[in-house]
Amino acid sequence: MDLDDLDPDPIRQLARWLDDAEAARVPLHTAFALATADGSGSPSVRFVLLHGLGAEGLRYFTNRSSRKGRDVATNARAAAAFWWPQLDRQVRAAGPVSALGQADSLTYWRSRPRGSQLSAAASEQGAEIGSLDELRSVIGDLAARHPEEVPLPDTWGGYLLAPDRMEFWTSRPDRLHDRIEYVREPGGWDRRRLQP
Repeated sequence: MDLDDLDPDPIRQLARWLDDAEAARVPLHTAFALATADGSGSPSVRFVLLHGLGAEGLRYFTNRSSRKGRDVATNARAAAAFWWPQLDRQVRAAGPVSALGQADSLTYWRSRPRGSQLSAAASEQGAEIGSLDELRSVIGDLAARHPEEVPLPDTWGGYLLAPDRMEFWTSRPDRLHDRIEYVREPGGWDRRRLQP
């Protein structure tokens, strides 16, 4: 990677690499590993989908009472990692996380397929359940109560990860990988090359 070839803004650079991954038909190219930690520092990581990228950061949506929602409520920082093995590329981002407002959550909720809405509204994400049949029954009852529009649950919504540090990585022979880190400074983004 040449610093002159990278956008001075890492969010715009991430958008470029996402476009490249889509053009290369990388499956689930918007999926990223989201790492959170609870109040005691115990980490947890899982994959989520990116549902918005703008100057302010990365947007994703989930159940607010899930482990990741509870983690962010007590420790409002997270890290993300995208990996596109077909392109030998990776992007990492870390920074504060904040809940998106009701309007943003409702707009995205209404864009989801009805089945996804029903599953999300019925599930107490991460809670123990005896069988999938129990959950199917809850979904059936919910569908019967709401034959038209499934209301946005109070426990579901969006989050914004506002990176203060991002890293772009490309694989190189002999593990001489190329790494460029962006760090948010008061006047903008500072860039530097890192050793592999």
